[in-house]
Amino acid sequence: MISFDRVTVNYPGASAPALANVSLAIEEGHLALVIGATGSGKSTLLRCVNGLVPHFSGGRLNGTVTVDGRSTEQYRPRDLADAVGYVGQDPDATFVADTVEDELAYAMENLGVDSATMRRRVEDVLDTLNLHALRQRAISTLSGGQRQRVAIGAAFTAAPRALVLDEPTSSLDPVSAEEVLASLARLVHDQGTTILVAEHRLERIVQFADIVVEIGAVRGDVRSGSPAAIFATAELAPPVVRLARVAGWSPVPLSVRDARRHAPELRHRLEASKGPATMASRGDRVANVKGLTAAYGPIPALADVTLDFHEGEVMAVMGRNGAGKSTLLHHLVGLRRAQRGSVEVLGRAPASLAASEAIRLVGLVPQDPGALLCAENVATECRDGDRDGKLAEGTTRAMLESLVGGISDDTHPKDLSEGQRLALALAIVLAPEPPLLLLDEPTRGLDYGAKERLSRQLRQFAARGHCVVVATHDVELVAEVADRVVVLADGEVITDGPVRSVVCHSAGLASQVARILAPAEWLTVEEVATALLETQSEDRTPS
Repeated sequence: MISFDRVTVNYPGASAPALANVSLAIEEGHLALVIGATGSGKSTLLRCVNGLVPHFSGGRLNGTVTVDGRSTEQYRPRDLADAVGYVGQDPDATFVADTVEDELAYAMENLGVDSATMRRRVEDVLDTLNLHALRQRAISTLSGGQRQRVAIGAAFTAAPRALVLDEPTSSLDPVSAEEVLASLARLVHDQGTTILVAEHRLERIVQFADIVVEIGAVRGDVRSGSPAAIFATAELAPPVVRLARVAGWSPVPLSVRDARRHAPELRHRLEASKGPATMASRGDRVANVKGLTAAYGPIPALADVTLDFHEGEVMAVMGRNGAGKSTLLHHLVGLRRAQRGSVEVLGRAPASLAASEAIRLVGLVPQDPGALLCAENVATECRDGDRDGKLAEGTTRAMLESLVGGISDDTHPKDLSEGQRLALALAIVLAPEPPLLLLDEPTRGLDYGAKERLSRQLRQFAARGHCVVVATHDVELVAEVADRVVVLADGEVITDGPVRSVVCHSAGLASQVARILAPAEWLTVEEVATALLETQSEDRTPS
């Protein structure tokens, strides 16, 4: 169905090809998962399938890419629209209609689909992706996760033979992500659709994959095979695989269900340890919201929310798409004024401050990190960050290198991968060290290595007395870095407690390790590894 024959892609000004001598075949009715480090070329590989590379993205493509027997050299993206549906990392860039229902119908109108078929397909997608309640909503009023579901739905309605999805669950809450991935699996199994998907949150998708395509650190180092064969040695692996390696399980399980068969023996080994480390105590109050209520026109967003935020604390704000997480952050940074209630950061109302004053109190990395980037290249962005934050020259650049290395100074921010662009925005906001740091879906597009480095930075940031608030659907990040979890539902606070008590006792918010080792309260692979080393050391100590 999809074939790459010795494909090399070069972009102008790049020091190395984005892809080098890639040969690959994906059969009809398979779900192929593409994995690789941030910036390794995953998005380029996906964009080759419908001809966006090179017809839209530029550059030079050598070799041959064919889809359903058509060469992308001879067929441009519009000529492949009936064969390939594509959803990129930025769904907002694809929207052309004002409302959800109109957006779902748009591609079919261009393909000349008759009205009866259009109506049936729209209703099918509304059911499949649980979008019924949003059908008449303006897209501009949707949350990031809701917009991502609409973009996926718009690709579904055209009924292509192949779907190409770049980070399709990055902005989805765990339940919505499971629904979308289950829908993809049904398309593969019931309709024979071929799906090629790049995803960093491997813990969500690996159980659905038929084959895995791994793009290595060395250009041209691309291999494919069964999930079991690839993840036996892959550097990037979901927590369930890393836990299996630490515990010495063989064969390596790829799902929580399979891993739980080994859980009793591992829980017994862990009982001899001191148990998981306790979180540090929090300090003085940095910010608070009291009775905060907000709405978007007739649509409620927050309802009488009261919260305190403390020094030395990493707070995770979780909840379904549209629960009010981003709205809470926008009030804390001063982008929105409270309709009712109050918001204070170090005794001051952010919405009443000039921008130059506000950024010294609060830093925000939004869901769209590109909104913070406006310079011609990475070097200028970093220099501007140093200047605006009154920092020593090179501070922002050093922060970027600590998150994601190897980004050229001359690269335009728009030419960066989604993960690299996010890392640059994070560096600009992290470098001035504001007392209150707000991050909205900060791991979107980041591989496990970059996410671990971000977690380390955030822990260090909190250890220096700052307060970090992370609005996220990434349960693995929460398990790794958070001290406290606040869960919102329909704009209300329904849970506020220590991370271990919240995450380990929630079916929807539990990390993979918590699910595998329940009812024991373990959160991460690193905790388990430390405990096992501790017990081994004690076993070797002479009595």
